[in-house]
Amino acid sequence: IRMVRSVKSPFEVDVMAEAARRADQVFAAVSDLLREGMPEVELAGQVEALARSLGHQGVVRMRLWGSELFYGHLMAGPSAAVPSFLASPTGGTGTSPAVAQSAGFRPIQRNEPILVDYVFAWNGYISDQTRIFVIGDLPADLMRGFDGMVAVQEMLKTAARPGVPAGELYRMALDHAEKQGIGDHFMGADTERVRFVGHGVGLELDEFPFLAKGQTMPLQAGMTIALEPKLIFPGRGVVGIENTHLVTGTGLQTFNRFPDAVVAV
Repeated sequence: IRMVRSVKSPFEVDVMAEAARRADQVFAAVSDLLREGMPEVELAGQVEALARSLGHQGVVRMRLWGSELFYGHLMAGPSAAVPSFLASPTGGTGTSPAVAQSAGFRPIQRNEPILVDYVFAWNGYISDQTRIFVIGDLPADLMRGFDGMVAVQEMLKTAARPGVPAGELYRMALDHAEKQGIGDHFMGADTERVRFVGHGVGLELDEFPFLAKGQTMPLQAGMTIALEPKLIFPGRGVVGIENTHLVTGTGLQTFNRFPDAVVAV
């Protein structure tokens, strides 16, 4: 059943496109809500309230045992680079050790990357999206890293065609990062690293295919995947990009329309 579900019907594609449209509205509002010194969890609450008002179903379903997610991850600066129990490049301290992920009480500061990695779940189906915001300016090396992750995304959007093994796309992304000299930060740091660059989405956040090391499952037209190339800099923050895409005969068609660039406030 999971294999059948990995290829979406035209109806399912339409629902996911609408979820992405509503997600774009949420991301467009973040700049107006963001202010220096506010706790991460305060901004998260305002963003999540807006998502709920736009029809977010309030539940993000996952299959992997022990993986629980609220709306997603919203963290600033070094908080975003704290690893957690999740099979995710980002973790966070959360509001307590009982949760130990996503937004905490740390105040948001100037000139640090603010990671907004949120799922919009609408009528059962998912759009997964990440953008980087900043109050002021990002340090030059983090900005270069962000540009490198956008370049990885663009490369994969062309390479991800029917018949390509899912694991090959992870290898290509890792090679691209290593050639840029940022491989040590790709999808984690030190021993806290995940070996994927994307995953299928649909009714659940972790559907086939998995763009992960060693995966041989070939892509098929009609699959829907979230690409999320990210760099983790311990003590400093996270930069990267994520969008949800449809596999077509000529590459990936992106659902999300909110601009990929870093949003400076």
